[in-house]
Amino acid sequence: MQRILLKLSGEALAGDKKTGFDEDTVRAVALQVKQLTEDGIQVGIVTGGGNFWRGRTSEAIDRVKADQIGMLATVMNCIYVSEIFRSVGMKTAVLTPFECGSFTKLFSKDRANKYFEKGMVVFFAGGTGHPYFSTDTGVVLRAVEVEADVILLAKSIDGVYDSDPKINPDAKKYDEISIDDVIAGNLQVVDMTASILARDNKMPMWVFGLSEKDSIVNTVRGKFNGTKIVL
Repeated sequence: MQRILLKLSGEALAGDKKTGFDEDTVRAVALQVKQLTEDGIQVGIVTGGGNFWRGRTSEAIDRVKADQIGMLATVMNCIYVSEIFRSVGMKTAVLTPFECGSFTKLFSKDRANKYFEKGMVVFFAGGTGHPYFSTDTGVVLRAVEVEADVILLAKSIDGVYDSDPKINPDAKKYDEISIDDVIAGNLQVVDMTASILARDNKMPMWVFGLSEKDSIVNTVRGKFNGTKIVL
């Protein structure tokens, strides 16, 4: 495994507070990613924006504007997380699909590859840059574009279940499931657009719980406790 794309949910970044940032949580992620970069693994990161904004639940705001706010929330998250990464000794870059002045650099595959080759952790903020597409679609799109080996989905839940384990105590956890079964069962691992994009481009996804100790490092090193979505 040479290059991975790690998706961090906004809620996971917030820790137990469920909103904003939890620095201890982000620092723990940073220290794990540092171990991977020291092993020679190239790491790209996409963050969600749910710790700041869930505009789709509001009917008072136009959908396009709500999605634009959500994109900006992911930019804030990436800038914050990248700074925590720098504080523990890593080099980072934040790329966006739209201009953000001097805050970020404009995304291109060539630019991302140049940063990866320099050993930098590359943050892909702003989703696809277009409304009506979630950060789920953004992470799959970027993974396909930069030819990542796998997408790691670090969530507040430790894998894929046949029903919501918070509601159903008898929910079954899958160790492995095909992307076709995820789509057919509408299991909501990522949204449907992202699922189809992953299937059509043969991009595997591994789902695991961020709160488990050393879960990112363990996942990459083969001590996996989540769900592998296979092709």
